[in-house]
Amino acid sequence: MATRGGGGYPMNPGSPMNVALGMNPMNPAAGQGGRVPMNLQQQSPVFRAVGPGGAYPRPGMVPGSRMGMPGMQMGMPAGPSFMGSSAMRPGIPQPMMDPFRKRMLTQQQPPQMMQNRARRVKRRKMADKILPQRIRELVPESQAYMDLLAFERKLDQTIMRKRLEIQESMKKPLMQKRKLRIYISNTFTPAKAEGEEGETVASWELRVEGKLLDDPGKVKRKFSSFFKSLVIELDKDLYGPDNHLVEWHRMPTTQETDGFQVKRPGDVNVKCTLLLMLDHQPPQYKLDVRLARLLGVHTQTRGNIMQALWLYIKKNKLQDNHEKEYINCNRYFKQIFNCMRMKFTEIPIKLAGLLQHPDPIIINHMISVDPSDQKKTACYDIDVEVDDPLKSQMSNFLLSTTNQQEIAVLDVKIHDTIESINQLKIQRDFMLSFSNHPQEFIQDWIKSQCHDYKIMTDVTGNPEEERRAEFYHEPWTQEGVGRFIFSKVQQRRQELEQVLGIRFT
Repeated sequence: MATRGGGGYPMNPGSPMNVALGMNPMNPAAGQGGRVPMNLQQQSPVFRAVGPGGAYPRPGMVPGSRMGMPGMQMGMPAGPSFMGSSAMRPGIPQPMMDPFRKRMLTQQQPPQMMQNRARRVKRRKMADKILPQRIRELVPESQAYMDLLAFERKLDQTIMRKRLEIQESMKKPLMQKRKLRIYISNTFTPAKAEGEEGETVASWELRVEGKLLDDPGKVKRKFSSFFKSLVIELDKDLYGPDNHLVEWHRMPTTQETDGFQVKRPGDVNVKCTLLLMLDHQPPQYKLDVRLARLLGVHTQTRGNIMQALWLYIKKNKLQDNHEKEYINCNRYFKQIFNCMRMKFTEIPIKLAGLLQHPDPIIINHMISVDPSDQKKTACYDIDVEVDDPLKSQMSNFLLSTTNQQEIAVLDVKIHDTIESINQLKIQRDFMLSFSNHPQEFIQDWIKSQCHDYKIMTDVTGNPEEERRAEFYHEPWTQEGVGRFIFSKVQQRRQELEQVLGIRFT
């Protein structure tokens, strides 16, 4: 490599200096009359920007000039070479510099700045998947790739919209109506004669069981899980007022069962009534007869009742035009709510008095003790609400990350391919420019290398002018030399004060 006094710069694109600096010798912009289009502040952290281009400050006037203040190192900085991975200040060792810079970066970058940087990186990655216009002009077949990219963008938007819709629908209970078949049967045990083993008193046993019809679920639900309470009312004349009711109510510690059994003594037919209260999730309520007829809703959840009430208010324009928080009651609302007008916030309070528990399912059954009667099993089908199987599939779809990981791997491959295409394009332009105008290309490329070398060494000015004697006979040199000598004297004085421990006045 030519020295500074020799007035030349390296012309070999593959020289160690260029390779170490990360300069691309295959850059086409050098043949286009400009410097190498390399953002040195981004690609190589060892460079830092200099003062305004073209400005040539007087030496000794400000720090960082050609004849700098004392302690300012000129030319190539001491320490490790510029092939290091982090920027250095001249005079500060590398082991001391890195922890200091890390602490400064940690203090100066709040979490919000880190998040914004992550978003910019993400957007930059998405932009990197697009082929430049010049490459598309060279290769017309690349339009098929751009069409696929546009289709992928639309597909991603559709999938994201569907995911949001699924998330919204998951907030609401997804229920499905199914048929629950209830089996009611009984057995009779006659009394045994004296001397025979067995019970001496005749008795009967009632069984209440059930199952879902066409249940596709792998885990079968227990029969008792469908009900909140079960009451069996026997004939009061036969079993008295204290022993004619059999009750079961769900408790927080209740264990589910496949059926219920009731055993009582008796050898005559018994009339019984079964009261089954379904366990609705979320809870459902029965509306007042007048309000149910007005809204067309008999038994529903509180949310659906409020929605039906709002639709009725909106359809009949009962909301006050001036005071939007008030409702002007019509003649039906006046009879039901007993007021002329009311606020929206008062509706839940007034509606609570019009809600009742749903009616139980009533089944009348005859317990037969006739041994010859073979028709002892009765079947009843009732409608129950169960979780929609689609809910688990939707939940698995939202939690699945397998496809996302595969897509991320493919995106990385696409980014790498596009980057290699861009590099090949740069090399092509470089070779094409060199082949068209070799002499102009070499001259422009040397100028670009000179400019990069000055940025690398933190040197301002024109080295070619500084190496000539006429440069130091200009009028400002006397003042610059005086300032430089004065600064050296001050530096020496401070060193003496520190060594001797005294202060000169």
